Amino acid sequence: MPNAGRCLSAMAAAGMSLALAMPAAAEPVKFDFWFGLSGDLERVVQTMCKNFNDSQTDYQVACTSQGNYDAALQNTIAAFRAGKQPTVVQVYDAGTATMMLSGAYYPAGKLMAENGYKIDWNDYFPGIGRYYATSKGELLSFPFNSSTALLYWNKDAFAKIGKTEAPKTWEDVGADLKALKTAGYECPMAINISGLESWQIMEQFSAIHNQPIATQNNGYDGLDARLTVNKTSFVKYVTDLKGWYDQGLIKIKSKDLGQDMVQAFASGDCQMIMTSVGDHGSVTKTQKAGMNWDVAELPVYAGTERKNSLVGGASLWVLSGKSAAEYKGAAAFLNFIHDPKTALFWSTNTGYIPVTKSGFDYMKSTGFYDKAPFKGREVAIASLTASEPTPITRGIRLGNFTQIRAEFANQMQAIFSNKVTVQQGIDNLVANGNQVLERFEATYKGKTLP
Repeated sequence: MPNAGRCLSAMAAAGMSLALAMPAAAEPVKFDFWFGLSGDLERVVQTMCKNFNDSQTDYQVACTSQGNYDAALQNTIAAFRAGKQPTVVQVYDAGTATMMLSGAYYPAGKLMAENGYKIDWNDYFPGIGRYYATSKGELLSFPFNSSTALLYWNKDAFAKIGKTEAPKTWEDVGADLKALKTAGYECPMAINISGLESWQIMEQFSAIHNQPIATQNNGYDGLDARLTVNKTSFVKYVTDLKGWYDQGLIKIKSKDLGQDMVQAFASGDCQMIMTSVGDHGSVTKTQKAGMNWDVAELPVYAGTERKNSLVGGASLWVLSGKSAAEYKGAAAFLNFIHDPKTALFWSTNTGYIPVTKSGFDYMKSTGFYDKAPFKGREVAIASLTASEPTPITRGIRLGNFTQIRAEFANQMQAIFSNKVTVQQGIDNLVANGNQVLERFEATYKGKTLP
């Protein structure tokens, strides 16, 4: 069949010519996103990144865990100096001041506007948005994984002391601790005093009581801010915690001691803890079979007008020095994350809360909070929105704050091991912490926070 062969050859040649004449499909623009989450949370982030890549063909984000928050920030600083920085990076709350003063970012509002996206910045919960905003209220980064601290309480244990509600005041906590101990519970409450627990014990307590951690409205109004927690009701709070510890009403739980707080609560060994709403899922997955528990807002001292609690977690920063195409990809990625449907995916698969009102409303409309295992997480939103943020409760803007948290741990350990009195320990925290702030101020001499 020579004619048929010639015909097929001609068709193949024509097809090849047509293919050569057609422009090749454009390769997607690739850009990097570095983050500081690991374990199960890393897998959720990777799934979210895959969902973004699968949702369109113009961009492709490569998402890489740096292991933890500190490493994410330090690795980014090193990469930036070498000209190899990612386009987007997740920076935790304590690194916000450092990022703001670095000048090495593309402001979130400017990025989105210049790439054609309309974001209602007022849609962010004030208690979340203002933590990452300038003193003028401008968001320079996108709030991402957000949480706040809650009181976890064992309803079964409380039923045995005739209580059906969580304690609302610290005076109630004191009475409940004694009643639980009398009822035979060896560990009425667990706490930890590491640097990470500065967030629950010092920072959250100060916020909901509208007590300053530092001058200059917790650093928002100037780099010359200095710690002041040795002159606030924080001293009374630590005095009470130490007193309850000495009476055996509070136990210190940590991984170093064989069992952390969350494990101690989930197993039923301890009846109250203060930890992030992000641990809600962990308790659900690991709890003692049949255990009834719930969450509540952190207690306040009697007579206190409760204020909003502080947001924890991190925000997403877009870094300078990248191409216009990469910025288009970053804007599309951030817009994808901002979508209420992504908020539902994120909160379903983690313990984090939605950062926008529209995301929260969308999740409520799906019945997300109506039943276990997610019922109770809405308490975190109530805590964050308990009041309009004051100049003190909008957040903390102190440089090298991780070093201050480490000093918190040093002094709390000294206090609880009877090496210093409560007042002496907190005075030491202030004195040593202020040296950290003085060094930070000297490093950025002549600069002001935006």
